[in-house]
Amino acid sequence: MPDSGPIAVDAMGGDDGLRVMLAGVARARRAAEGTRFLLVGDEDAIAKGLDAHPGLRGASEIVHAPETVKGDEKPSAAIRRAKKTSLGIAIDLVKQGRAAAAVSSGNTGAMMAMAKVALRTMPGIDRPALAAPLPTLGDNDVIMLDLGANAEVDAQNLVQFAVMGAAFARTVLDLETPRVALLNIGSEDQKGTDTIRDASQLLKQGKRLPLRFDGFIEGDRLSRGDVDVIVCDGFSGNIALKTAEGTARFVADLLKRAFRSSVRSKIGFLISRPATELLRDHLDPNKHNGAVFLGLNGIVVKSHGGANELGVATAIGNAVKMVRHDLTRRIAEDLGRFEKAAAA
Repeated sequence: MPDSGPIAVDAMGGDDGLRVMLAGVARARRAAEGTRFLLVGDEDAIAKGLDAHPGLRGASEIVHAPETVKGDEKPSAAIRRAKKTSLGIAIDLVKQGRAAAAVSSGNTGAMMAMAKVALRTMPGIDRPALAAPLPTLGDNDVIMLDLGANAEVDAQNLVQFAVMGAAFARTVLDLETPRVALLNIGSEDQKGTDTIRDASQLLKQGKRLPLRFDGFIEGDRLSRGDVDVIVCDGFSGNIALKTAEGTARFVADLLKRAFRSSVRSKIGFLISRPATELLRDHLDPNKHNGAVFLGLNGIVVKSHGGANELGVATAIGNAVKMVRHDLTRRIAEDLGRFEKAAAA
């Protein structure tokens, strides 16, 4: 595997800012020895923050950025200030070849817009897609895409998403032949829109691809662990993601209310605490953090804005894996195989 090269980190992004970002980078450095970092942001603030992480100082270089992108800033406004902001400079370091990947917990819309403008889409890819790992009942997470980058797509876009998602799963989940399914309103071949059915027919022809197409999957089976990659348009994917997150919070709040309802319930909580702690640990979003914009000429990873030290380290760790496994090259090769098979 090629050396990971330096990872550019927007040190000023995220809800908790510099403190959590530096703690996450330090944790990622310990997990991936030999990795170097370009810490982008206010030079004086970063230098002072590194006093709490002496081991990180020798593995990093500070790249000064005089401004930051606000959480509610419009993408169009952020793009105009890209050359001055920590987010824009981190992405530009990837474009220049100085960084192997960029990681930020900042504004998602601005990050997506900046990445598309700076890095452009790969040859053969019409649209980039936002992909992220989600927890399941199985041994591995499930990769889902698109999660909001493209509200409307055609069958060819869905096929490209499937190829990119499978390459991502092979890299991050260490799977040789990921199982891929299209999100649909039913599992029968005749269900769904023309676009989804056409994409299914195209994927059935992709026998040379390092993936196994398992047809359609319904929304109630997203977290069962039956497949490794779930493909959909960005409109459906974003709704499914937010619904799953809301349901998880709803169940957690119900459990809290139930356990606090009476003395007997509180005693029951103490007895069942090991099980509830296991549940909370499994659903911890910081262990599944790190969405990536697939299909660009470079790797850009979005960490959740509210991620803690573990979450930031997880996102950076995924970026390191993608670089070391040369994800961009894998996507290009897989897409080339599919196009040859389709032409034949």
